[in-house]
Amino acid sequence: MMTLAMGVFTTNDAFVKLVTPEMNVGQIMFIRGMMTTAMLLLLARHLGVLAEIRQMLHPKVILRSAFEIGAAITYISALAHIDLAVAATILLSLPLAVTFGAWLFFKEPVGWRRWSAILVGFAGVLVVLRPSPEDFVPASLLAVVAVFFTAGRDLTTRRLPAALPTLLVSLFAALTNTLFGAALIVPFGGWSPVSGAALMHLAVAAVLLLAGYQTIVIAMRSGEISVVAPFRYTSLIFSLSLGFYFFGERPDAYMAIGASLIVASGLYAFYREKRRASPLASATEPRMPH
Repeated sequence: MMTLAMGVFTTNDAFVKLVTPEMNVGQIMFIRGMMTTAMLLLLARHLGVLAEIRQMLHPKVILRSAFEIGAAITYISALAHIDLAVAATILLSLPLAVTFGAWLFFKEPVGWRRWSAILVGFAGVLVVLRPSPEDFVPASLLAVVAVFFTAGRDLTTRRLPAALPTLLVSLFAALTNTLFGAALIVPFGGWSPVSGAALMHLAVAAVLLLAGYQTIVIAMRSGEISVVAPFRYTSLIFSLSLGFYFFGERPDAYMAIGASLIVASGLYAFYREKRRASPLASATEPRMPH
């Protein structure tokens, strides 16, 4: 589910990036959101989930959607100005941000080895950002902000009530993204004419977004985080392939080094988390922070 989510989300990003020269972030969120919301409503009606629609107003669902909106605004804005592969590589630091957020907000223990992995991972993000003044692209910071919004979304998803239908969580996220997108159209520059090609690209993106909403929620709610989260790194394969195919992007040394640091530190952090939770580890290692 996580691998599928990464594939459809990254492909959605590619189609969204294709239309960024024609329309602003608010218009993209609004048009794509209307299509996604309509499909989710039909699906929810078909499955009889609408009878429980009041559950969408659960405070954690609302909080999750707020993070989703922030992530959409910042990430789409970043896609308009930086390479797809660069944006996706920065997003690879998400598991480290989730670990940091779990420590900060839920007081989950993080030993020194995982702290080291977090620092190395974020150092990798700095490398991807191209630290030299002549190469630095300010818009890439929006992708960094999107990482923390997305981390908040994922942490909230893990704490949704088990009885809450996944489809309602996705429906509320799509609906609120659509409404906020509509509100942002004028502040972000007003309505632009929509070409047939752009409309088709957004229609494909809407279908992919629908699939992404469902698979990411299923993955985060039903799988062990230490097993599920590493599969986020498959997005690098998708983003490199799509970036080359759609936009002629070619990774440079900054991205190769930064991505290596991010992926290596993330995998090590997951390894330590899994080892810490293992009965064998607790039986063979001293009881001390790690």
